[in-house]
Amino acid sequence: MIRLDDLALFVRAAALGSFSHAAREVDLLPGQVSAAIKRLETELGIRLFARSTRSLRLTAEGEHYLPYAKNALDALREGSECLRPQDAAQLHGTLQIAAPSDIGRNLILPWLASFRRQHSGLTLRLFLSDGITDVFRDPVDIALRYGQVADASFIALPVVPDNRRVLVAAPAYLERHGRPEDIAALGQHNCLLYMMHGRPYDKWRFGDNGDRHVVPVSGTLLTDDADAVHRWALAGEGIAYKSWLDVGADVRAGHLELVLPHVPGEPAPFNLICPHRKQFSPAVQLLHSGLKAYCTPLAEDAPARRT
Repeated sequence: MIRLDDLALFVRAAALGSFSHAAREVDLLPGQVSAAIKRLETELGIRLFARSTRSLRLTAEGEHYLPYAKNALDALREGSECLRPQDAAQLHGTLQIAAPSDIGRNLILPWLASFRRQHSGLTLRLFLSDGITDVFRDPVDIALRYGQVADASFIALPVVPDNRRVLVAAPAYLERHGRPEDIAALGQHNCLLYMMHGRPYDKWRFGDNGDRHVVPVSGTLLTDDADAVHRWALAGEGIAYKSWLDVGADVRAGHLELVLPHVPGEPAPFNLICPHRKQFSPAVQLLHSGLKAYCTPLAEDAPARRT
């Protein structure tokens, strides 16, 4: 008889390409995962993986069997959800969420704590990274992302669809270096840079597709953590180009000032991403509606709305 735990470990090992990584997710030893895969292979009478000391890949039989294993686990998960009370107060289980570093730490983190207190049966796991989370391979249920979602295989639920990037700097920096007169003058300023899609985001885009401008910028500070750029901006180290959701509170408080507020920044819609509708559970639905209600007022005084 096939064990469900063995089936789940097979799916995760296939997604991660590693017994060790699959073991780490569930606090097992790699040898225990290997034993689980061997039991499953014995039950099926096939080899699921071609293994060597340096690589792990699915066999042709494993590739063929994988979607059936996923569908079986999804069906069981869906059946379990149907048996649970649908009252929001009765939500329970584990929800794994990936979010960008800046908004994740400064806005999502405190809100999630309040959300979990309201739904004590839920366990929340938050992963903060500015890398692009692969919701099909990585151990997350949903991802919060900035930017347009072109991949039709995702379910993208808008949180703040009209969010944009804005240029900001601390008053101290502007006093020392002056204000750029236009976006071309950004090349004469120290621009705070971070990594995007594996490379420095040093070509800043403004406007929409019909009236789009790209400005090369440079600076003495570069990081792979967008929250660090936020902190450098607050410290007066240079000009940052950030989502309004990230910096709006500091602009309102006077810690940062808008630079060239009349220039429309690049659209940065904020979305909740699900791999497929089967994972749009009652917990995810409630989290989406609550997050949207929380974030929408924070975007109401954005420059794009005032012009």
